[in-house]
Amino acid sequence: MMPRHLAVIMDGNGRWAKARGLSRSEGHKAGTEAAKAIVTKCRKLGIKHLTLYTFSKENWARPKDEIATLFDLLKVFLKKELSSLREQDIRLKILKGLSEFPFGVRQVIAHTIKKTENCNSMTLNLALNYSGRDEIVRACKKMISAGISEDEITEERISGYLYTAGQPDPDLIIRTSGEQRLSNYLLYQAAYSELYFTDVYWPDFSPEELDKAIADYAGRQRRFGKTGDQI
Repeated sequence: MMPRHLAVIMDGNGRWAKARGLSRSEGHKAGTEAAKAIVTKCRKLGIKHLTLYTFSKENWARPKDEIATLFDLLKVFLKKELSSLREQDIRLKILKGLSEFPFGVRQVIAHTIKKTENCNSMTLNLALNYSGRDEIVRACKKMISAGISEDEITEERISGYLYTAGQPDPDLIIRTSGEQRLSNYLLYQAAYSELYFTDVYWPDFSPEELDKAIADYAGRQRRFGKTGDQI
């Protein structure tokens, strides 16, 4: 059983670097390489949707030089991988709040989205300046602005106003580095997602580690809250 939609909380770059006597920037750089390998692996496996938690709203509290490094790595990644995304028929989408990002970053993102908009084999979602609670609040405000009445509000209608509108909810959410929480990630969409936690730091999360996670997922019985889901 292969997930249609895989979401990943890429955690542990800093601790990976510290354990090796390296700077946090080196950890983030290694994490970018891991992300590249996982994107390619997911495409080969036939996973249709991949969402990577790239930069949360809470990340703004990090040191300014670290944030600048993250932005630089994002720009380099998108510029370098654009041709690869197109060759692999992967479309880029952003789960977004990009107005606070530097102009140069927004420009590269917009260019990559435009150049991959006709790709259909896989969708790569990057959650940038993302907050699950903020996404739900935003969806509610948009429904109010659209004049949707109380009687018209359904779970499906709310889903249609989320950043992931038109995509299935994540079947599997992976978090690396030993932490076991969602950290404000895809809160509405994760209602029935299977969760997989690993002690492996993100830079060491190889395609082989992904195989382990998917094998674990394939051995589970998903009930979606139906009979037998409770003791």
